[in-house]
Amino acid sequence: MDRRENDRQSISRRVAFTAMVFALGGATAALLSRPVVAQQKISQSLAQYQTAPKDNDHCAACNNFQPPNSCKFVEGQISPNGWCPLFTAKT
Repeated sequence: MDRRENDRQSISRRVAFTAMVFALGGATAALLSRPVVAQQKISQSLAQYQTAPKDNDHCAACNNFQPPNSCKFVEGQISPNGWCPLFTAKT
């Protein structure tokens, strides 16, 4: 292999490597800049939602509750006095 052929292979590898780095960087930037996909809510029956509180725990005291009557994770109208196993007490 003569020197010119060796130089061409080195340049080709360098060009290929540089292209790969830019492609990966672009793909990473594209992933990071994607809009957040809306989370799908689960049904009340799947969440085991009930309209009555459980002891002192109730939806209005939960981090997932969104006044006046919805939840981050459970679909449909949610009573502030309801409860489900997804309950997470507000701090």
